[in-house]
Amino acid sequence: MFRSQVFRQLARSARIQAPRAATRAPHDAVGRARPFSSAPVRLTKGSNPEDDIENATTSSEPGASGDHEGQYARTQNDIRVEYPEEKDLPRSLPVQGRGGSHFKRTLASFSMDGRVGVVTGGARGLGLVMAQALVASGADVALVDMNREEAQRSAQQLVETFKEENPEADKLPKVTAHFCDVSSPTSVNQSLADILKAHGKVDNLVTSAGFTENYNAIDYPHDRMQKLWGVNVDGTYLYAVAVAKHLMERQAPGSIVMIGSMSGSIVNVPQPQAPYNAAKAAVRHLASSLAVEWAHAGIRVNCISPGYMLTALTKKILDDNPELQKQWTSLIPVGKMGRPEDLMGAVTFLSSDASLYVTGADLRVDGAYTCT
Repeated sequence: MFRSQVFRQLARSARIQAPRAATRAPHDAVGRARPFSSAPVRLTKGSNPEDDIENATTSSEPGASGDHEGQYARTQNDIRVEYPEEKDLPRSLPVQGRGGSHFKRTLASFSMDGRVGVVTGGARGLGLVMAQALVASGADVALVDMNREEAQRSAQQLVETFKEENPEADKLPKVTAHFCDVSSPTSVNQSLADILKAHGKVDNLVTSAGFTENYNAIDYPHDRMQKLWGVNVDGTYLYAVAVAKHLMERQAPGSIVMIGSMSGSIVNVPQPQAPYNAAKAAVRHLASSLAVEWAHAGIRVNCISPGYMLTALTKKILDDNPELQKQWTSLIPVGKMGRPEDLMGAVTFLSSDASLYVTGADLRVDGAYTCT
């Protein structure tokens, strides 16, 4: 029964549509047809040499509209910024005037009082400034670095700076220094054990250990590439897992902030640095992945992606390559490089209870560089 009804409906539909088809001109379909070709349409070369707009399209030869074509959007193989040896790295100082007591009203949830934070790569640069942000917000901090002596010096300076800026404080922060090669699981576990012995617990982690190099991909030494990924990617993963395991054993919530880079979302120019860019892209997605995996345990994992920051090391690089500064700032919508202290608010926000419902996020602090 059902099949016969279907056939009757199909037949009725065919009878209704048939007269409409018959009314069309027999040559109509042929007249509308166009020959198919996959060849791109190009104007004749030099057909309008005076048209500057036309010269900026694919109808003209490369360079027809001027030497500026792609000038600031390509890497250059002759630019190579080699990462200095440990003994040649410039020292960093705590930021002055950023950690004093104040009486401005603000959210109590930004306080890190009673927390213990770990900052890898905390002896200098961005790591040291972000560690200072945690200290100024009330946390005790463990600085983790390959250079134990530099970390000890920085730890002492953080406490001294806090004392100078908070003369009325009745309690000083506890800041300790610990050696670690973050690319080694054994070293990571040993350093965390030392931190727990000194502080009793860990609530927060900031993975700032990392470095960059500029080689064109063809000439990049394989052992250097392995070292770069070992510190930037393996080190981030290993320390995050170690702290997360500690938090789960305590059945305590916590926050992990991974320091990525805008290089994980864009390609920097003019310096070639493909392995570094890929490493920071891995860090960014690692934060998202672990945020989902550890959400059930109350462990938040976020990423901060800084843009060009004028650290002591960056300043040294720009002193050696003065044209880079003009090229970099020409690509930043706000027209300026950032300062390390521009990250203090971001790391405090993501580490504190002010961001309790923020996890798996990538907070870009880049002057809108990645927006264009």
